[in-house]
Amino acid sequence: MTSLPLIPVTPDAPGRRPAMPPRHLADLDLSGRQEAVTELGEPAFRARQVSTHYFGRLVRDPARMTDLPAATRDRLAERLLPTLLTPVRELACDDGATRKALWRLHDGSLVESVLMGYPDRVTVCISSQAGCGMACPFCATGQAGLTRNLSTAEIVDQAVYLAGVAASGAVSGSPPRLSHVVFMGMGEPLANYSRVVAAIRRLVAPPPEGLGLSQRHITVSTVGLVPAIQRLASEDLAVTLALSLHAPDDDLRDELVPVNQRWKVAEVLEAAWDYADRTGRRVSIEYAMIKDVNDQPWRADLLGRLLAGRLAHVNLIPLNPTPGSRWDASPKPVEREFVRRLRAAGVSTTVRDTRGREIDGACGQLAAAEERDTEPPREATA
Repeated sequence: MTSLPLIPVTPDAPGRRPAMPPRHLADLDLSGRQEAVTELGEPAFRARQVSTHYFGRLVRDPARMTDLPAATRDRLAERLLPTLLTPVRELACDDGATRKALWRLHDGSLVESVLMGYPDRVTVCISSQAGCGMACPFCATGQAGLTRNLSTAEIVDQAVYLAGVAASGAVSGSPPRLSHVVFMGMGEPLANYSRVVAAIRRLVAPPPEGLGLSQRHITVSTVGLVPAIQRLASEDLAVTLALSLHAPDDDLRDELVPVNQRWKVAEVLEAAWDYADRTGRRVSIEYAMIKDVNDQPWRADLLGRLLAGRLAHVNLIPLNPTPGSRWDASPKPVEREFVRRLRAAGVSTTVRDTRGREIDGACGQLAAAEERDTEPPREATA
């Protein structure tokens, strides 16, 4: 196997200061918002009013905050509700049940979010970084590299915006309320640890402190940053851990998930089992099915032996290939045999619903397409 360079866990190089956005209401807890309001000479209860609009009513336009004095609306909005996400493209498919949004941030970075409506729930997939530093070669975001971490508010604002889309009734056949959030968009969530955990606390806090979601309906994905998994287990949060494993053996995982060169399969799984023991939450094992790479029957058998008897569920993911990639999805007969072998080993296994292929649904694909479309001609660049 080709040995890929080890990616550092901390993405910000020494001495480099990422261009973070202005402070937003969602960066602060309620007491912090009250302090920010009183600094403007306004009574502290204004913070609760603005928070109720943002988290409770999913309103960001100050003109609609009619319970606030007209003279103070714009000033409060400027300090507490700066624009963080500017829509670039919003695409829909599956009869409107799947919607992908591409955002431009204040510094020009691009990030993506996806809303998925089902008969019993509405789920949003959000990004935690602009780009990703984990360098997984089959992932569009990994191929792009890391730009920067997102702020807490930039993370939360994706969910609040798409919660508003759901509340508008735009997702027919689904409940008009966001119920689930998965940190499976662009970036490695646990490499932006403090802001991701702060975002989770905003998402689960009751309005007007936060969005009021159930902790059990939040899923955090990771490629296997062992110290961060151990730290998350001590946060007193009942969120689901999703481990992007993609290979049961170190030889292959070293190539597919370069961070495996630092924390091997056994160590990553041990951290996952500790997380399950301490939280009581079943670990989701994410496994992208890649043709002739990781889909061999013997790898299914090895994975089954590693997971048998554990509090785990395998989520097989049919690969959504990126343009020009040498990676392709496993044929359906191969996928079915992989599922059969895992289930024969007593391991709960499902195949992820494939959505959004016609709208560049895989992580990073829409951002990559936007950059290709807006890239100037070579002559102009030269």
